[in-house]
Amino acid sequence: MATRVIIVRHGQSSYNALKMIQGRCDESVLTDKGRADAATVGQALQGINFAAIYCSPLQRAKQTAEIIHQQLDGVPAPTPSACLLEINLPQWEKLLKTEVKEKYPEAYRLWHENPAEFAMTHADGSEHYPVKDLYDQAQQFWQELLAKHQGETVLIVAHNGINRCLLMSAAGIPPSKYQSIQQSNCCINVVNFAGQLGDIVQFESINQTAHLGVTLPSYRPGHNGLRLLLVRHGETNWNREGRFQGTMDIPLNENGQAQAAKAQAFLKDVNLDFAVTSPMSRPKETAEIILQAHPQIQLATHPQLEEIGHGLWEGKLESEIEADFPGMLQEWQTKPETVQMPEGENLQQVWDRANQAWDEIVAQYSQTSNQVGLVVAHDAINKVILCRVMGLQPKDIWAVKQGNCAVTVVDYLQGADSEPVLQAMNITSHLGFGVIDKTAAGAL
Repeated sequence: MATRVIIVRHGQSSYNALKMIQGRCDESVLTDKGRADAATVGQALQGINFAAIYCSPLQRAKQTAEIIHQQLDGVPAPTPSACLLEINLPQWEKLLKTEVKEKYPEAYRLWHENPAEFAMTHADGSEHYPVKDLYDQAQQFWQELLAKHQGETVLIVAHNGINRCLLMSAAGIPPSKYQSIQQSNCCINVVNFAGQLGDIVQFESINQTAHLGVTLPSYRPGHNGLRLLLVRHGETNWNREGRFQGTMDIPLNENGQAQAAKAQAFLKDVNLDFAVTSPMSRPKETAEIILQAHPQIQLATHPQLEEIGHGLWEGKLESEIEADFPGMLQEWQTKPETVQMPEGENLQQVWDRANQAWDEIVAQYSQTSNQVGLVVAHDAINKVILCRVMGLQPKDIWAVKQGNCAVTVVDYLQGADSEPVLQAMNITSHLGFGVIDKTAAGAL
């Protein structure tokens, strides 16, 4: 049984509101908005059976955890953990972000462009690497938590920086990607561990904010680039049955069409500039339904966004695949990068063509500033694109969940050549599930 961990960032603090650097300074407290949003998080988490709550001992996180706890029945009081302290930035604490940029221009540049190599020098001449140290701290926390709570559901309430490092270290994403994962105040992340640290982990969702009435996370300051909304197609009957579809052109079922309509309602107020889809019927119909709220957008297709070719597995259930190809399915589930689909593709081929298509879309639509586009594709296609965005490898494909009609947000802050930022991943709240993705597990 998997260990489910829900990670929440604290509510808006007084220093957040002033755009000041907090680090481990414990003077910042929740604003009225921060307290209200924390209560909203608690309401969104009602009905989930938490075995424990852990929080940072810093008061802005501790207050958030206590407010959430008040909304939950039968859950032990929050336990503070020093392993959840925020990133240590002693020279920058209590400075405005604009002041840091002006006073420490080279360090600030390194902080954003190469965070793993960013160092701070103390008064005694000693150096520390804030991001690397925080990453090690996160790994230590996971080792302790997973040893204690196997098969249980746990809530963590902490900070922007440590949350990023918790997410990265859970799956071995390198510290260099620190600036590539967004954490909004009172966001919700859901992570599922198959075993201990180093075993298979699944990011069910990252940076959910819809429970706060915020459809999509806001742009980071300085944004002048491209936002892509990556959506998986709606449900098909074969998804529901767990039948491998691959390149078989299976249409949406009635539930899939209803899911696409809900995605349309969710995105109706987002200003779209373009849309691209896989030419297969299930994503194309999903895109067409979403675009009914954006009739001015002409839908383009990209052939390299077609789903993985499963070859002789297509049309079969897992039991049928195991009977025809003994042991191969387990290899696909545990070492997917080693599998050559019989008369189909391997994962590297899918990785190469899907990411080539993604790069072409990014390059084409980055030529004009501040564009927002919809890209609708498939489970495996979306997963390999997001693995690369997050700094993962083909072998890590199962670390990324893509529910039917889930919405993922990727920003290129300064255009095609800038580092992508994963603003949110696998948002399914618009489908009526709350914070947990309950779309059909299905086959690819």
